[in-house]
Amino acid sequence: MSFALGKKMAMTQVWREEERKTSAKGGKVVVQKFPKVAPVTPIRIEPNAVSLVRTKERDGYEAVQVSMGTAKCEFRSRPKHPINLAEVKSGDLITAAAFKEGDRVTVSGVMKGRGFAGVVKRHNFAGGPKTHGQKNRFRAPGSIGSTAFQRVVKGRRMAGHMGVTRVTVKNLLVAGVDPKRQIIFLRGAVPGATGSVVELRK
Repeated sequence: MSFALGKKMAMTQVWREEERKTSAKGGKVVVQKFPKVAPVTPIRIEPNAVSLVRTKERDGYEAVQVSMGTAKCEFRSRPKHPINLAEVKSGDLITAAAFKEGDRVTVSGVMKGRGFAGVVKRHNFAGGPKTHGQKNRFRAPGSIGSTAFQRVVKGRRMAGHMGVTRVTVKNLLVAGVDPKRQIIFLRGAVPGATGSVVELRK
């Protein structure tokens, strides 16, 4: 199967033993045959069970619902990511063997909460000038609109709660698979806190 739920683990590095011995500085940070890969995020594919199969005749669309403990997610069949329902039945288990080294995956997760944030941190505003009479307004948003509407326009970028939103990162490289521990290693960072549930799809 080309999809799974996983639990994010703390980012780490993977070393190749032969290069550790030959390098004068103690080795190069690599992952198997990808010599430029340094940081990796391990994702533990805990037992995934197919809990429900949706068909177009009964539900109006095709999808597979996967459960991992109390976490559930539906993976829909789309033109770019088709699912062959003939190969899936309720009760099937998904393991790390569904992925192999060199695959490209899309990962979705809920980013960490960052509390109340100003416009510089939340929306990358540049802030105000540091001179010419400015005082204590270096990170202020400035004007928030014209006087014609006499109200704040919807969607105006302002200070507010930041984080706890769904983030999707595409085209992450599967740099390694550990079938014994049911862990896959993804190149780079993955959204979410350590221990949070993420969705993976090839």
